[in-house]
Amino acid sequence: MRRGSAALPVLMLVAACGNEAETNPARLASPSDVTDEVLEAAAPNGDWLMYGGNYAEDRFSTLDQITKENVDQLGLVWSYDFDLRGGVETTPLVVGGVMYASGPWSVVHAIDARTGERLWRYDPGVPRIRGRLACCDVVNRGVAMYEGKIIVGTLDGRLVALDAATGEVVWDALTIDPNEAYTITGAPRVVQGLVIIGNGGAEYGVRGYVSAYDADTGEMAWRTYTVPGDPADGFESDAIEMAAATWSGEWWIAGGGGTAWDGMAYDPGLDLLYVGTGNGSPWSRNLRSPGGGDNLFLASILALRPATGEYVWHFQTTPGDHWDYTAVQPLTLADIEFDGRMRRVIMQAPKNGFFYVLDAETGEFLSGQPYITLNWADGLDLETGRPVERPEAVHTVDWTVITPAALGGHNWQPQSYNPLTGLMYLPIQEGWVERSEDPDWEFTDLQIADHSFGPAVNNLGHRSRSAGRDDPGFLIAWDPKAQEPRWSVELAGYWNGGTMTTATGLVFQGGGDGRFVAYDGENGDALWEASTHLGILGGPVTYLVDDQQYVSVAAGWGGARGRSGAPYGEAANYEQRGRLFTFAIGGTTPIPAARTKRPFFVPDLELPTDETALAAGRRLYGQYCGSCHGARGGSEGAMPNLQRSTAITHRNFERIVIEGSREEEGMPSFTGLLDADEVRLIQAYVVSGARASLAEASAADASPDSHD
Repeated sequence: MRRGSAALPVLMLVAACGNEAETNPARLASPSDVTDEVLEAAAPNGDWLMYGGNYAEDRFSTLDQITKENVDQLGLVWSYDFDLRGGVETTPLVVGGVMYASGPWSVVHAIDARTGERLWRYDPGVPRIRGRLACCDVVNRGVAMYEGKIIVGTLDGRLVALDAATGEVVWDALTIDPNEAYTITGAPRVVQGLVIIGNGGAEYGVRGYVSAYDADTGEMAWRTYTVPGDPADGFESDAIEMAAATWSGEWWIAGGGGTAWDGMAYDPGLDLLYVGTGNGSPWSRNLRSPGGGDNLFLASILALRPATGEYVWHFQTTPGDHWDYTAVQPLTLADIEFDGRMRRVIMQAPKNGFFYVLDAETGEFLSGQPYITLNWADGLDLETGRPVERPEAVHTVDWTVITPAALGGHNWQPQSYNPLTGLMYLPIQEGWVERSEDPDWEFTDLQIADHSFGPAVNNLGHRSRSAGRDDPGFLIAWDPKAQEPRWSVELAGYWNGGTMTTATGLVFQGGGDGRFVAYDGENGDALWEASTHLGILGGPVTYLVDDQQYVSVAAGWGGARGRSGAPYGEAANYEQRGRLFTFAIGGTTPIPAARTKRPFFVPDLELPTDETALAAGRRLYGQYCGSCHGARGGSEGAMPNLQRSTAITHRNFERIVIEGSREEEGMPSFTGLLDADEVRLIQAYVVSGARASLAEASAADASPDSHD
């Protein structure tokens, strides 16, 4: 997949853009105007009303003020700080000149889309201790709007509807059993007056489901489980009974998994809601379902009736998933010609490395090909779409090199489809990992009520280690009809942002190096870029206010790859605190300065240095701290690097950890979980890491190569 030119229908593209008055009807005044009829007809033609831009989730805008010829005149108009630490994965919504965006800890912000001025801010008060249940950072990907309400799913499993004008709570509904390890990080969707939401948590042992709530009252309308429970309790539907026949053993003890934590789409013409489902719990099929079986509906696309949640059809991308190859990645609907006739299709590039095109009405497999290097399968059965597994890839206790790795060839980062070019603009990544089963694995029943577990406790059932290869990331233009790439751009690193495309043939994407780039959709040439100093993950949007087109993107490194791991390039020099950036032609506002990293610091304190104490500190640190603050406290990602802590932080270490003096900033209290002596051991271990890092830095400075 090397960059190359592509013969795209340029004349058709120009003609289709046409006159703005024709392609962009009158825009809405406020979220009060957002009804079922408006959502069904929605397109990103001035407002951005839904997470994916419209029900098809194609993230294609018909706005045409910003073109290939003038995109190099983009400049910053305003920026907005999210305040809290944590990854920023949001796609903002815009209507009536107001932007609504979610940040870390499910906090919602209403912002003047012209100026960046805060109008209101709502913090749902998620207990910071719940962050330990979030496998992949305290992120939130976006909100929904409907009839004057802004609706957000919170990390602690609630749906909250807010008055769009004031931010006041209209209703608040708990969607989970709070004694189980569920979280919500995905954006809700509203279909036929119902708010649709799934959840995460399969890494800790839960049973997946998707639910619908009345958008006016918050009352639950239906719930559809994605995997079967204990047969002794009966089956909720014929579909779940059918699924149970594909499982074996006592899978329900560990929950089964199959959580629906991200991808959804809706086709009003077919009246079908599409939901992607996740990995099994545990990951290993040998431990989860020892007698074999496909384990429906893990790693599947489900088509449901939105009014009732009734099952219509399914397509399983990875039968009997063994590798965390979820199918919750973005789903996109389109009309594409196959075999001489137009077909309504649904497209997905799930984690497993294959790009799928299915008939949207029936789920029939139309085509599929690898979009990234993979070694777990030899291809797909061209009749059924079922992968042809390589037996040696189903690892047991022997170490096996696998690609894609657990984060997949494509993760949650949004894709965009341009119907004028016929191309999908897809952020992908090539990752390699060595895996084996844990021979001593036993399911751990987490005690959620008193938070007596640590993040190191999970229910994966496998061990992993680096395969010793560099992991690159790419932006590719994928032709779903030909099932091949038209062009590819290698990015600075593995973990990058989503895409948005326009009728003028532009593709916008942010990168893990902090660059926000406009590419030529024909050939992948970079036409404009701005450095934000902050790793970018979220999906860009474009909107129109007072006849001025703006482009916005949320920046803030984090997520599964970036919670403790460093961003790339220039962004690696800065602390990662989230911001929204908005650009327009002629913008002249300077990019705000980001905070440079503090130096490594060893405090002048009497702390234990003997091996026994440091070993105890390492054990405690790994159980309670490591998933956020990285190895030995050396996070260079979204969370603070404890090796760079100041003297003031070290003097207040116990107050911070036990008393929760920085809880408002996202650091939970560990009262009742750790005592003063244990905190002192953790601090000693962190300081030993800072001492080692200082020594390494001094050695590097003294090296002759450093003075070339």
